[in-house]
Amino acid sequence: MIYLDNNATTPIDPQVVDTMLPFLREHFANPSAAYRSARGVDRAITTARAQVAALIHAEPEEIIFTSGGTESNNTAIDSAMSRWPERKHLIIGATEHPAIIEPANRWQERGGTVTRLRVNRLGQVDLDDLRTTLREHPTALVSVMWANNETGVIAPIAEIAAIVHEAGALFHTDAVQAVGKLPIDVRACGIDFLSLSGHKFHAPKGIGALFASRRVGFRPWLLGGGQEHGRRSGTENVAGIVALGAAAELALKADHAAVRALRDEFESLVRDASMNGDPVQRLGTTSSLCFPGMDAAGMLILLDERGVCCSAGSACHSAAVHPSPVLEAMGFDAAHAASTLRFSFSRFNTLDEAREAARLVNECTAKMRSLAGEGMVAMAE
Repeated sequence: MIYLDNNATTPIDPQVVDTMLPFLREHFANPSAAYRSARGVDRAITTARAQVAALIHAEPEEIIFTSGGTESNNTAIDSAMSRWPERKHLIIGATEHPAIIEPANRWQERGGTVTRLRVNRLGQVDLDDLRTTLREHPTALVSVMWANNETGVIAPIAEIAAIVHEAGALFHTDAVQAVGKLPIDVRACGIDFLSLSGHKFHAPKGIGALFASRRVGFRPWLLGGGQEHGRRSGTENVAGIVALGAAAELALKADHAAVRALRDEFESLVRDASMNGDPVQRLGTTSSLCFPGMDAAGMLILLDERGVCCSAGSACHSAAVHPSPVLEAMGFDAAHAASTLRFSFSRFNTLDEAREAARLVNECTAKMRSLAGEGMVAMAE
């Protein structure tokens, strides 16, 4: 198998597995308990919090462990609505993940208003649209993703945050695809809330974090026993938290240029395809390619038969192939979206895999054209 769907999920790093296993076996105590073995588990959580904070240049007390990016996104949006009820306006990007879009819909159901910022053909948010909207509406929160899950397009986060703060609003970024793949400095960029998810950078599924800046007020979404210093109730997923910390530490040492080189080699060898999104400001992991006239669903079947794992559209939404709202927001028609595949790399891929995957993609496009040609001949006869 050649696994090129790392934007959907990454394999767990074996070093991360080794770190978490003791907390599934012998170190199983509840960290809230008072006895010695529980105190050791609590210290492990403290260590992991510092490791995650270091990855994004935050303070440890600004890290709230969650079940993943979806919970973190929902928590940030709910906190903004709860803390600033007089500001009933929310701004999001037009190409956000459903974990932002659906909470925005709920914001409207609760009586608020939502503006969805336009993006250009490259997938970049229209900053003039942002400025205009902020002038016209007293806004509680602006949420723009750091890197798009389908195209890999990277937003100018620091510039957006500055515009948002000048208008007196708060800024949140869904950085699920960016953390562990890009240098992240929440302090330098002026971020108020940031969401991350461990399974995007070689930790297990079901663990993530929300960065909540100490400069801003925060209201918890999950209530109960007061864990996470009262900011996220529920007995901690200790093994997952320890794993997230280990993955964060490993991500600081990762060679992002090497992953980009794999992606670039793959793209240089694939024929008859055009790239979606900003060719420069995009993740080194991601290649969103349109194969004009090809059916993405059919291509997926042929590639799967040859052992290549990739996706059409966002795998986070459902198992079905569906029109991409991201590509539609960028101005592409349904036919273009239906001919698009996403390939995403990680540090566990190899140069040989990149080259072999490109060969197999070219083989599949030739096969699709051959089948289409046979169909046209049959119709003519």
